[in-house]
Amino acid sequence: MSHQIIIQPSGRMLTAEPGETILEAALREGVALPYGCRNGSCGVCKGKIIQGKVDYGHHSDEALTMDEKKSGNALFCCAVPLSDLIIECHEIDATKGIQIKTLPCRVQKLDLVAPDVMVISLKLPANQRLQFLAGQYIDILLKDGKRRSFSLANPPHDDELLQLHARNYPGGVFTEYVFNHMKTKDILRFTGPLGSFFLREAPDDKATSIIFLASGTGFAPIKSILEHVFYQENKRNHKRKMFLYWGARTKADLYLADLADSWQQHENFSFVPVLSEPLPTDNWNGRTGLVHEAVLQDFETLEKHQVYACGVPAMVKAAYHDFTSYRNLPKDAFFSDVFTPSTSNPSVIQNEPSKNTT
Repeated sequence: MSHQIIIQPSGRMLTAEPGETILEAALREGVALPYGCRNGSCGVCKGKIIQGKVDYGHHSDEALTMDEKKSGNALFCCAVPLSDLIIECHEIDATKGIQIKTLPCRVQKLDLVAPDVMVISLKLPANQRLQFLAGQYIDILLKDGKRRSFSLANPPHDDELLQLHARNYPGGVFTEYVFNHMKTKDILRFTGPLGSFFLREAPDDKATSIIFLASGTGFAPIKSILEHVFYQENKRNHKRKMFLYWGARTKADLYLADLADSWQQHENFSFVPVLSEPLPTDNWNGRTGLVHEAVLQDFETLEKHQVYACGVPAMVKAAYHDFTSYRNLPKDAFFSDVFTPSTSNPSVIQNEPSKNTT
């Protein structure tokens, strides 16, 4: 049977159909709740069950601990209502009015920008456009009913083609198709936009700087955000200082480093590439080590910063822990998009391979 869900503090009401998670019900009814992986791995969708019962579903023990369950918390991407609910969760105003659509598209271009990274450009039908926020992603719908999630790398103002960054992933069914069989004019279907990884306004725009932290193809949604910010600079007088720390193993893995470097023409932007395993042939004279540790070395405090981290779980988790524990970053100033395979829903493989950045 269906169940009613009341969201506090807004008082908004929605209905969950049998077997639907809280998040699925919200997305279906156009209610914007924060979420990321949709498979119980990242913890972005965590909220409180004030009244009622849920099936917590399959999830990572790190994303939702037993103590958190006892305190009334649940992951809304996994939790299925077993009764009417009252929940407490912050709704996202920015996504209101943005319609989630299922659309066909045509492969317009394929650009191999690194030995294992393909930039896919998709063209929508002439009478369609996809409204989205910079940083969001889409789900490619496969013929067997499964999905593959890819961040949109193009900014919203440049939407003639939708750009995806796909990394070749050993054993990945879709990436095997991308790298060995996909050709221009192929027809795909997708659902989107999805996700809550997008730029937030700062309480005091002049006092807050932004640090973008990417590993591998985690650069894709950050590219979308930054290009949109640069486009809006003159219109909105956006002058917060911004830093991009992009980490990879070798120089080739920084597949659009020249583009990122060109953005330094903007006085308020700095680009710091970091390699963890540079090759002798890279002739690398730049920063080395773990990308989040480069931030720790450069900033004594992050008290007046926002951080947007995108990449593998180990990097995102280490950054959150170290920045909040040792650099005074407010916990509500850390935003992340964790690139991880599904653990709870075999029909959803989160960003394989575009979000497998190792």
